[in-house]
Amino acid sequence: MRERTIPLRRARCLFLYWRDGQLFFHNFARRLTVSGRPVTCDVLDFFNGWRTYQEAIARFAGYSPRSVRSALTQLLQRGLLLRKDSPELAQDSRIAKEWSAWLPAGSFHFSTKDAAYVDRSNWSLDRLKSVMPKTAQPKILKTVKGAKKMLLPRRAFPDSEFIRVLMTRKTHRRFSKQELKLETVSQLLSLVWGVNGYLHSPRFGKLLHKTSPSAGARHPGEVYLMALRVKGLRGGLYHYHPARHCLETISTSATREKAWLYCARQDFAKNAGALFLMTAVFPRTMWKYHLARAYRVVLLDAGHLCQTFCLVATWLGLAPFCTAALKDTLIEEDLGIDGIRESVLYIAGVGLPATSVRARQGFSRSADRHAANPSKGEV
Repeated sequence: MRERTIPLRRARCLFLYWRDGQLFFHNFARRLTVSGRPVTCDVLDFFNGWRTYQEAIARFAGYSPRSVRSALTQLLQRGLLLRKDSPELAQDSRIAKEWSAWLPAGSFHFSTKDAAYVDRSNWSLDRLKSVMPKTAQPKILKTVKGAKKMLLPRRAFPDSEFIRVLMTRKTHRRFSKQELKLETVSQLLSLVWGVNGYLHSPRFGKLLHKTSPSAGARHPGEVYLMALRVKGLRGGLYHYHPARHCLETISTSATREKAWLYCARQDFAKNAGALFLMTAVFPRTMWKYHLARAYRVVLLDAGHLCQTFCLVATWLGLAPFCTAALKDTLIEEDLGIDGIRESVLYIAGVGLPATSVRARQGFSRSADRHAANPSKGEV
């Protein structure tokens, strides 16, 4: 058969582990896991370079040709072997190259994409209890045993806007049907992701200054606006340019159904006024930090941005939420990003509160002054 003359090679995006006395092979690029015997390692080692069925039959002459062919077919189906010129090979090769400095530790990123989520919103309490661990919950507070305790001064806070915003912040799941104002969305984008100015480093040149910290001022985070109910803006997907403070149109199609799918079928996402799809451009951080530990700081950066988002949204009188339950590949395909060099990490969203609280109409005076006098480096 012709297909048995096609060269094969083992997947590069592969790691092995033992669990409960059984050997497992995991292709993290395709999120496929299969158990196998130790002899499978010999087969994969043989296919470290390009080989064919016939060459494998000759190499493993101690086994019948039929059993060798059957084993290779199974390894192909389970993603441990790849055909030359296949889409799977192209993806495997790109990840192995682009992420070489952060592998195998960085395989966590790919292994956890496109997780299967179960909608438990309509489950009864008894059904929820049936799938929960039978052991007691971990304690929600920690006390260091035997440690000397010293009481701190009484908690007293000044009557300030910052304290009120901080104490008011919460995650919302219900929204008004009113449209968001484009001016409000503009303020939110600017205060969270916008460029406030530039820092000059003798070694690294011009670096961005934003309202959230970023390791090494690398700022790998990007944001895409999914406009659902924004007055004055056509529904669609837009990339936000943080220096030019403008939206770049990707698609003029955005539906409540698609928002629901993006957020792993969580119903509340349908009623938001806008979603903010947060991605990371990994080479920005990889270029400076070669150890895989830097993957942690990319995630931390996303967390910094999201907390800033929640506080700014609260200050603007909006109802924010955030979720890591998302459909990675679907979002990446719609945004036109490759999921390797740039990948989605987090989703934040807002609407107007279900109560009658109205969004603030503009910046504070100091923010207005900044908008009127941008940094010299801004374009």
